[in-house]
Amino acid sequence: MELKCKDVDDLCIGAAFLGAGGGGDPYIGGLMVKQELAAGRRIEIIDPDGLDDSKLIIPTAMMGAPTVLLEKIPSGQEPIRALRVVENELGRQADATMPTEVGGINSTIPLFVGARLGIPVVDADGQGRAFPELQMETFAIEGVKGCPLGISDEKGDTSLVMTDNNHRMEWIARGITIRFGGTAYFANYPMSGADVKRSAVKHTLTLARHIGEIIRNSRSRKQDPFDELCRFLATTSYAVARVIFDGKITDVDRRTSEGFTLGSVSIDNPNGRCVIEFQNENLIARADGDLLAIVPDIISILDAETAMPITNETLRYGQRVKVMAVRVPPIMRSEAALRQFGPEAFGMSEPYCALE
Repeated sequence: MELKCKDVDDLCIGAAFLGAGGGGDPYIGGLMVKQELAAGRRIEIIDPDGLDDSKLIIPTAMMGAPTVLLEKIPSGQEPIRALRVVENELGRQADATMPTEVGGINSTIPLFVGARLGIPVVDADGQGRAFPELQMETFAIEGVKGCPLGISDEKGDTSLVMTDNNHRMEWIARGITIRFGGTAYFANYPMSGADVKRSAVKHTLTLARHIGEIIRNSRSRKQDPFDELCRFLATTSYAVARVIFDGKITDVDRRTSEGFTLGSVSIDNPNGRCVIEFQNENLIARADGDLLAIVPDIISILDAETAMPITNETLRYGQRVKVMAVRVPPIMRSEAALRQFGPEAFGMSEPYCALE
């Protein structure tokens, strides 16, 4: 599939929805992609199932605090430099790139890289949403090594990370990101086409575009966007989606610390209060002490009228919202997956309870 300019906004809206409040605002990345398309460059999105097993795929992405991204707009050269670091270490050029996560700006970074370098983008990712840490990937669960990792900033600085431990990869890269000013761009998890087929969450860029299209079109067709989203997601590997709370935002506690955007948001209605805690992405939603949804399931805060996703760095007092939860695909709910990015991985005592 060749991505057209008219598809970019829908893909960005869907990516913000799947990003569970994090992943960075995709609006910025969308502008970068549109600029490439306007310059006459092409973006080819390819089916992971059609990949040659021997092809080299190197994912590209942004890491850091989304609040900082609002003030440090990327030029686009940062992820390309990071990719070159990995290629130089491997002694081989990438045949394609792909997202590490489909959520937020990280759905668009590989689209920009693909356009600028003339390489295709694989329609898959390693999270099926967005998570805050680099080891939280289905790639890692299936045994793909995260390193070599290349990382770059807006000043042209680069670094190479080499370790056999994906948790240490995250720890080292996070420290570099903090020194780079709170955001950085990276390439990691270099893998073969065969690795992609067995370890990735497939067709998530296409999914994001469909979600964005539903949100954009439903109101003009006088349809309820929330009902339409639930109906559509029921036909996908995500299977279960529903509105779990609605009301007005009455408090936002948000801070940038250790390379993350941390905090909570409180949403009130006449029947009670919902509190959502986040580490870049929304992790857990409780209403008056009762569990509504918990990671790895997606918790997305949407405008109550338009169903447009609201990222955590743009939450404000007084916004009227609806909270949707979406059950993640089976590949993200295995025992190994829950150890990697379930509640325990974030220090929460509550066990995972899949949305039904």
